[in-house]
Amino acid sequence: MSRLLASARLHLVNPLVMLGIPWLVAGISFAINLALFALLDRGPDDDGFTGGVASLYITVLVVFVQAVTQLLPFAMGMSLSRRTFYLGTALVALAQALHYGVVLATLIAIEGATSGWGVDLAFWGPGPLDVDGFAAQVLVSGGPMLAFTFVGIGIGVVMKRWGQLGLWGLIVGTVVALGALAILVTWLEAWGDLGTWFGDRSLITVAAALPAALALVLAGLSWGGLRRTVP
Repeated sequence: MSRLLASARLHLVNPLVMLGIPWLVAGISFAINLALFALLDRGPDDDGFTGGVASLYITVLVVFVQAVTQLLPFAMGMSLSRRTFYLGTALVALAQALHYGVVLATLIAIEGATSGWGVDLAFWGPGPLDVDGFAAQVLVSGGPMLAFTFVGIGIGVVMKRWGQLGLWGLIVGTVVALGALAILVTWLEAWGDLGTWFGDRSLITVAAALPAALALVLAGLSWGGLRRTVP
């Protein structure tokens, strides 16, 4: 257990990178959106929707890519096994998802109480992602973050084991797979059924349970790649 915690603490040696950079990027995006909404002459029917909060999720993904590629050699130099490093990284990912979920839920509550920061801006909880209940909001905001952290871990493992060739292979393979899936759904004329299926699911299922399931699958695949990675 002590070595597991030591592995987790490696990611917090420089908290300005692990925590500060994502909030800095998201804060800049928020400030830009706030200024724009304050200056724009918007109609009463405008919903104030903005996708700027995605900058937080994407930056966290990049941070976890770097966490794997930069810290794995250092961890193994400290005689930490691949398994211990991976479990420590996964522990940090879970804690980070909870952290972001709680902070985002708090910001969304403030956003609602201030009528969108006084300019009807829905930045931290855009559209249907703003739900009633603090605990539900933590799940809806933190669930996707958990998936993004493990996507970052997975990309980091691919880069560390297979290098740039592996990264490009992952990108091309993902594009091909998604394209083939889109072609298949179009051929089956199933877009309506797919939309209905998602529409029949609760927001907790779509925004929390499904991302958690994706994170679990990515966790298994990442460990399968990391266990044979040479630092």
